[in-house]
Formats: sequence, structure tokens, C-alpha cells
Amino acid sequence: MSLKLMYITNQEEIAKIAENSGVDWIFIDLEINGKDLRQGHLDTVISRHSIRDVKKIKSVLTNSELLVRVNPIYEESKKEIDKVIKDGADIVMLPFFKTKEEVELFVSYVNGRAKVCLLCETSEAVENIDSILTVQGINYIHIGLNDLHLSYNMKFMFELLTDGTVKMLCEKIGNKGIPYGFGGIAKIGEGTLPAENIIAEHYRLGSRMTILSRSFCNTNSIIDITEVEQEFREGVKKIRLYEESLLNLDSLSYAKNYNHIKHIVSNVVREYVKKN
Repeated sequence: MSLKLMYITNQEEIAKIAENSGVDWIFIDLEINGKDLRQGHLDTVISRHSIRDVKKIKSVLTNSELLVRVNPIYEESKKEIDKVIKDGADIVMLPFFKTKEEVELFVSYVNGRAKVCLLCETSEAVENIDSILTVQGINYIHIGLNDLHLSYNMKFMFELLTDGTVKMLCEKIGNKGIPYGFGGIAKIGEGTLPAENIIAEHYRLGSRMTILSRSFCNTNSIIDITEVEQEFREGVKKIRLYEESLLNLDSLSYAKNYNHIKHIVSNVVREYVKKN
């Protein structure tokens, strides 16, 4: 079974291109509460999507599902969740939760009208994962490496792959029969930690989902829409071909890939420490 690929966009034309290229979930990102504070100093994308984008993007999709990340639980959560579901969200994602109670409230607000996806990205959520996993009505869990590594004061988000955190979470979530995923990937052959090494780790850990990162196709820097189309088509095709090559991989090859990841991660951390 191939990875579910997600792509974040609020542009109809790009959403349609992504869908036609085989992207499974188009991702609208409404999360803004507290995000500037957490990530404002980083080279990360803080989306400025609007709740109006939900209906707009839903209207152009025919195959891909629409995932909407709402804000962490706050006083307007119920109203926000009601609106995005009414406007066509197939999956609603809860970010930055810390407790079982927040998850229970979120599931009750969604109330079976859409699928529930949790974004596990705080150290508290990791610590409380056993109680969180007792909540009924969770359809997917994605492990958000960006905020989670900040939560642990780490230097590089992929340290979470090498210190056992992601593996432990994958095992616990998998034991409950909930599909899970983690992080994001660039194009095959690209990224500080190359996409193919990360994809092989997804397969080793039984992960089923990942986000196509900004660098997979930076639509802000490509003006020509036919170029965007080509980037998407070729990029997704290369991922799918690479996934096929993993189907016959033995455990020794996966172990070698994991050791290679550890080597790259420790080098990145060492360089960071040296510079700072």
C-alpha cells in the first residue's frame, strides 16, 4: 500500500494539479493561534489560509479528499469545526493538543460528520499518548516533527527518528489499528535528509502518510503553471516508483538505511552545535 501524500495549498489551480498528479489529500491550513510565537523565528511556512478557502477548494476536487487543519482547542472551536465540515472538509485535523480531554472534546465536536486526524506535535501529547489512544473515534494520527522537535529543544527535526520517539509512537498507534504517518518529504534525491531515506523509514515503521514539503514544489517561486504541472507529475511518479522498489527490501537493507539516517542526523546536529 503506497503512502497517502498530502499537499498544503489554498489555490484552486494548484489543488487540481496536485489531485491530477495523484496527491491523496489536499490540505487547507487554518491553524494560526500561537503559531507565530512557536515558529516565527524558523524557516517554516505559516499558512495564511482563510476559512473561505474550504468551500473554494472543495468545489474543484473530484478524487482527492480535503483535509482541514483547524486551530488548537479554543473558545471558538466548535463554531470553526462546524463551519469547515459544512463547507466540505472530509478530514479535520487537530493540532497542538496535549491531553486526552482536548482530544475527547475535538472528537465530540466533529461528531462523526468527518474523519478525525490528530497531529501529535507536543511533548505532552507524547507523554499522554496511552490515555489519548483510549479515545474512540480517531481515524488517523500524524506525528508532526517540526513542532515536536521544538517541544523537546532539539536542533533538527529528524532527531526524533533516531532517538526512538517516532518508532515508539508508531508502535503504540499501530497497536490500536489507527493508520499513522509522520513529517514531510522533498523530491526524490533532495532534502538535507534525502526523501528516499525518509520514505524507506516510513515503510520500515509501517507509516501510511506524509506531507509533500514546500521544497517538493515551491509554487511561490514557479510562475509558469505548466512547469508546476510537470514538477508535480514527475515528482509524484518518482515517489511511487521508489515505493515499488521498497516492496522487496529485506530487513537488513532497512537497517542499513536507518543507520545512514542516524549518520546524517548526527552530522547535521554536530554542524549546528559548531555554528552556534
